[in-house]
Amino acid sequence: MLTKLKQQVQALLTTEARTAHKLHLTPNRISALGIILAILAALAYTQWQQNTLYLLAAVILLLASGFCDVLDGAVARQYQQSTPFGGFLDSLLDRYADAIIYIAIILGTLCEVLWGLIAIVGSLLVSYSRARAEAAGTKMESIGLAERPERLIILSVATIIAYLWQPQTTMNWTIILLAVLSNLTVIQRAYYAYRKLKK
Repeated sequence: MLTKLKQQVQALLTTEARTAHKLHLTPNRISALGIILAILAALAYTQWQQNTLYLLAAVILLLASGFCDVLDGAVARQYQQSTPFGGFLDSLLDRYADAIIYIAIILGTLCEVLWGLIAIVGSLLVSYSRARAEAAGTKMESIGLAERPERLIILSVATIIAYLWQPQTTMNWTIILLAVLSNLTVIQRAYYAYRKLKK
């Protein structure tokens, strides 16, 4: 749902893209920076019991990783650096980032293992369903309730709430919500692909 908004935001990031270009940050390097920030966010999630301030650190790092996901596309478009491999790499690293964050939340005992695993499966299948449908010739952009930007926002807001009130309860219910929404998105995309490909 927010994918189109992401593209509009990319178009507005001319100053940031120019700065990144001056720093010799190519889209692939920005994508690599994004996965590093996601790993650091994951580590913060696993350490929250030592100090709940780690939850705030996790949010900051998570949002910074998400910003890199927007910035790499802005740089690629503004400086004509889009490549098929770049798109592949960006998508691949996004999947790793998603999985790493969920695994960290599970390891940090912030959610029940079963719901965490269901959320991981749903998250990965949201991406796979789009890739497979588009390989068959059906555009899947903005189809579904919870694409990656929506899931990132939900998780970030919930983590801030968790810092203020009952971390495990808040995060567990959030992961349940994400598990349901992501798998509903897969079902939506499967039905949409069925209708389009049937024609």
